[in-house]
This record gives sequence, C-alpha cells and structure tokens, in this order.
Amino acid sequence: MWFDRINRFYSQGLWTKEMVADGVRVNVLTETKYKEITGEEYNA
Repeated sequence: MWFDRINRFYSQGLWTKEMVADGVRVNVLTETKYKEITGEEYNA
C-alpha cells in the first residue's frame, strides 16, 4: 500500500528522493523498494 502511494508521488514529482528515503527510515519501505522507486541505491 505505501509502496504504491510513494511510487506514484515520486513519479509525479510530488516527492523527492529524500522524502522517499524517509520512508525507509520509518520502516514503511525497504531499501530494495527505495531502489525500485528512485533507481538508485539507498545510502543511510
């Protein structure tokens, strides 16, 4: 559920990479899902 929302927000330009990374920090996304959304490795 969160993945779909965040992915949509990011692809629409409503979220930045930093905002997506916040999803990893609060455990609503995995590092793998971060890479799937942004195309880049997650760096803590």
